[in-house]
Amino acid sequence: MTNIFNCRSLLSPILLGAGLCITISTSVSAGEFPAPTFITMKLEKTVEKFPNQTVWKGGPNMLYNSVTPDGKLLFATSPSTGSVYVFNTKTGSTKSIIKAGKAPKGVKISPNGKYAYISNEASATISVIKIKTLKVIDTIKVKEKPHNVRFHNNGKIAYVTLQGGAGLGVIDTTKRKMTHIIPLPGLTGPHNMDLSPDGNTAFVRDIVNNVAVLDIKTEKVKKIIKVGTGHAGIDVLPDGRYVVTGAIGDKVVSIIDPVSMSVIKQIDVGTGPHGVRASKNSRWIYVTVTAENKVVVIDAQSLEIVKKIDTGKFPFWVAVRGNA
Repeated sequence: MTNIFNCRSLLSPILLGAGLCITISTSVSAGEFPAPTFITMKLEKTVEKFPNQTVWKGGPNMLYNSVTPDGKLLFATSPSTGSVYVFNTKTGSTKSIIKAGKAPKGVKISPNGKYAYISNEASATISVIKIKTLKVIDTIKVKEKPHNVRFHNNGKIAYVTLQGGAGLGVIDTTKRKMTHIIPLPGLTGPHNMDLSPDGNTAFVRDIVNNVAVLDIKTEKVKKIIKVGTGHAGIDVLPDGRYVVTGAIGDKVVSIIDPVSMSVIKQIDVGTGPHGVRASKNSRWIYVTVTAENKVVVIDAQSLEIVKKIDTGKFPFWVAVRGNA
C-alpha cells in the first residue's frame, strides 16, 4: 500500500483558513471519496473533510453532523456547550454557532434543505433551525432522550429515536408536532435509524446489540436482528443493497441483507466502530473506529477492508453529501 503525504490544515480561531500544517502519513485516495465527506473528531474538537483531510476547528465535544443537500453548509453538534456549529464547507470557516437545547446530539437536514432538526437529549425537545437565517424558529416537545432524527423522503414526516425507551417518535413537519410514538418491542434504547430507499422500512439500532426492522405502513416490528455489542450508527446504502451498523463496544461492523433480514457478514474493523455511512454511489462504506483514531474504508462490492486512514482523536460521525 502506497503512502501519500497529506497536509492537514488546523484552522486558527482568529485567522480561519490559515494556521498549523501537520504532515501525516496516510493512504487517502480521492477515488474512494466521490463526494465530500465530513467526520467529527470528538476529542480533537474538530471536523475533518475528506479526501484531503483538511481540519476545521470546531467546539468542545464535536459529535453528530449533517451536510445540506447543496453541500454548502455542515452542521455539527456540541452537546457540552448546548450548541450547533455551522461550517462553510468551501472555506472551513465557522459561519455561526447556534444555541439549541440541553445536550444536543443528532442533527439532520430536511430533504428540501430548508431546516435542520436538532435532537436535544437532556431537554426532550427538537430544535428547528431555519437554514436561511440560521435561527431557531421552533421547539418540538418529544419524549425522554431524543437521540437522532431521520426525515422521510417526502419531508412531511420525521422520525426521532427516543433513547429513553418510548420507541420511535413520529413528527408532522408541517405542524411541527410529535403526533404519536411507535413502540419498538425487543429494543433497549432506540439510538439511531435509517430508512430503505422507498421509505417503507425503518432499521432502528439500539444501545445494546439489536436492530429492529420496522414496517412503516403498519408500524409493526417485523424482526429483531442481533448485531455487535454497544450503540452505533446505522446506514442503508443508497441503492438499498445492504444495511450497515457499527458496535462501539465491539470490533465489528455488521452487514445486513434487507431482504432476508439477517447478518450476512461481520467485518473486524478495530476497537469501537460507531459512525457508518456509504458513499453516494453505494461503492464505499466509511466507518469511524473511535478507540484507534482511524477511518476504515470498506469496498461494498467485495465487503473487504481496503483502507485504514489515520485521523484526529475519537472520530465519531460521518456525513456524506448525497447520502442523507
